[in-house]
Amino acid sequence: MGMSDREELGDLVSQLGLWLDEKRFDEARDVLTEDVSASTASGSVSGLDAVVKQARRAHPEHVRTQHFITNPLFKVNGDHAAIDANLLVVFSKEGEDRFVGERYRLEATRTAQGWRISRVGADLVWDVSRSAGI
Repeated sequence: MGMSDREELGDLVSQLGLWLDEKRFDEARDVLTEDVSASTASGSVSGLDAVVKQARRAHPEHVRTQHFITNPLFKVNGDHAAIDANLLVVFSKEGEDRFVGERYRLEATRTAQGWRISRVGADLVWDVSRSAGI
């Protein structure tokens, strides 16, 4: 028995967070379409190479991150899907932590390889930073 679209899309959303946290940028095609676009706090870009470059810049090797993606809502229409979800991201490096709450607005497209993210949008809800001395 195969997975339903919603199960596959749920896995895809989890893969997106893991792709960023583990900095698996060379595996972008496992998560994103070639014509993916992104509009986040880091800027707006289009195309796989530009989105990967932006992701590398926003998630540098020396910064640990953890993406918590919760409460996803899926609207599937044939080979296209809209996904809204809550996002909490923790950025941590040498005595500094940053916590960001956003609302993901994702789109996905069914490809020959399965579902892939075709648009990443993130609306900032809140942003908090702290130093180790606090």
